[in-house]
Formats: sequence, C-alpha cells, structure tokens
Amino acid sequence: MKAKFLIPLGIFIVLVGFLGYGLTLNPREIPSPLVGKPAPAFSAPRLDDPARSLALADMRGKVWLLNVWASWCTGCAEEHDTLMQFSRRRALPIIGLDYKDAPADAEKWLRQRGNPYDLTIVDPKGQIGLDYGVYGVPETFLIDAQGVVLHKHIGPLTPQAIESKIMPLLAQAGGAK
Repeated sequence: MKAKFLIPLGIFIVLVGFLGYGLTLNPREIPSPLVGKPAPAFSAPRLDDPARSLALADMRGKVWLLNVWASWCTGCAEEHDTLMQFSRRRALPIIGLDYKDAPADAEKWLRQRGNPYDLTIVDPKGQIGLDYGVYGVPETFLIDAQGVVLHKHIGPLTPQAIESKIMPLLAQAGGAK
C-alpha cells in the first residue's frame, strides 16, 4: 500500500522540480536551432523597389542584422527608437524584414517614424519568417559574413541587448566598425 502512495508522490515532486526550473528561465531566450548554422536562403522583393530583390547571397562577406518587424506590431514600435539610435552608429548593415504586412502600411510607418534600415524586404505571406523560425515579431538575427546565424533575439531590442549580446558577437565576428 505504501508503494502505491510513493510513486505518485515521486512523480509530483519531479514535476514540481521541472516547473520550478522553468520559472527561472528567461522567455526571451528561447534557444534557436539556427544559431551556429547557415541562415536559410531567401530572395525577396525590396520595399522601396519591388522590381528589385535581395537574397541571402547578396549579404555574403558582411556581418549584418536581420530585424523582423511589421507596422501592426506594438513591440516593433517599442524597439523602433533603439533601432534608430543603433543605426546611426553604422556598426553593421541592418536589413528589415517586413513580416505579413501590407507594403503601403510599412512605407507609411517608416515615413512617420524614421527608417533605421539600410534596406527592407517584404515577406507578405510569412514564408521567410517561417524558414527562420519566427515565433512573433519583433525578432532579430545577427548573421556573420559566411551566412551563419550567430544570435537570435526575441522581442523588442533594447540598448542593453545591443551592448551585452550584439556588440560582443559583432566584434568576435570581425564586423565591428
């Protein structure tokens, strides 16, 4: 009779242990299976000139940031001033990926708020975002000169995230100016 009682108690204790550990984790640091692997290839039309496109291969030889955003995204509005300030440093190219958005809305949003991007490409159906494992916007990827994903940041970028994560990795990758 005692053994029947101890088994559920043991299972309960293990589950409480897992729950307790899970509560200590930062939800913004969901590990990405892409980190350390080649970035998924893409080719997408540019927001400013849909007749022209940008492909992953066009960024070879450069360390760069891919920022996934949308005009309808409140977190994107929250991070926008940080991106504007960071872009003024000219530390690396910042490519915007306008995710599941109407191009006219994205253009209007950038005109009103300022444009931190060297270039913006559009992903109206979210296929590029899906290939990159985007959970929701905003998300940001640091990609090295060989096209390998060095870091994935989930949620709005902050000055602290830029200084503590992006800049050290950028320096290691040889991309800091």
